[in-house]
Amino acid sequence: MVTEDRDGQAPDSEPDAGQPRQPGSRETSRSWDVVQLARHPQRPHATDYLERIIDRFREIHGDRAFGDDPAIVSGFGLLRGAPVMVIGQEKGRKTRQKLHRNFGMPRPEGYRKALRAMKLAEKFGRPIVTLLDTPGAYPGMDAEERGQAEAIARNLYEMAMLKVPFVAACIGEGGSGGALALGVGNRVLMLENSVYSVISPESCAAIVWRDSGKAELAAEALKLTAKDLEKLGLVDEIVPEPPGGAQNDVDQAARLLGDALARNLDDLSGMSPEQLVQDRYEKFRTMGGFFKNVDGS
Repeated sequence: MVTEDRDGQAPDSEPDAGQPRQPGSRETSRSWDVVQLARHPQRPHATDYLERIIDRFREIHGDRAFGDDPAIVSGFGLLRGAPVMVIGQEKGRKTRQKLHRNFGMPRPEGYRKALRAMKLAEKFGRPIVTLLDTPGAYPGMDAEERGQAEAIARNLYEMAMLKVPFVAACIGEGGSGGALALGVGNRVLMLENSVYSVISPESCAAIVWRDSGKAELAAEALKLTAKDLEKLGLVDEIVPEPPGGAQNDVDQAARLLGDALARNLDDLSGMSPEQLVQDRYEKFRTMGGFFKNVDGS
């Protein structure tokens, strides 16, 4: 597999963790710090992890309907010696690569390719691993003409009924339905400095305050960090990163992610196909139950 070249840009200095800023102040919030780390230009992408934790990777191309979307990388491989299907969203590194990968924003054919890969995994009894890292699904006219909304909805419907173990991991930006279209797993993991949200902080600020410059305030309000989402019961595990972020030691970050993926797949391996479907259904059915009593009733 060809590794994405790095552009040689020096990592930004590590941001200071502070209290949520007030309008007009220079102090950034911890949530905004995490957003910046999730978008760091040297942060490892899906192909970086695939190179390090997946052996004998064989990529699958095309959706068998329109074409191949380079924003989605999928294929069979071995994780710690066990066969798996891996599907990742890839942003690209240098300008030419970013354009080729469409900055990690999949079109409908990308989601349909991912679904094709998932159904192949189900056919051959292979567990599924997805790596989420996208600002969101591509909103262009061509994507809408080819059924972007239907493609995402179809994936959500089909993923809910897959009869193989399924672990989704957010490795950078988990942008709205663009990420969720690959994220209906039995277990949902997040890297320590990743974010997962229904909308970007900039877009949220533009809607709520009519000012995208208040993105830091929006990031704090959205509760989009791994710690926030774990407290809300929306993710199952936070995967630690090397000090300062995954970009500071990609090999160690890959080892930590690989260990977490293998452990969760092993936990799911004892479930029957029917139990896997029911487990996934109950997991997502109970999300957002914020009005339960303390005793859980």
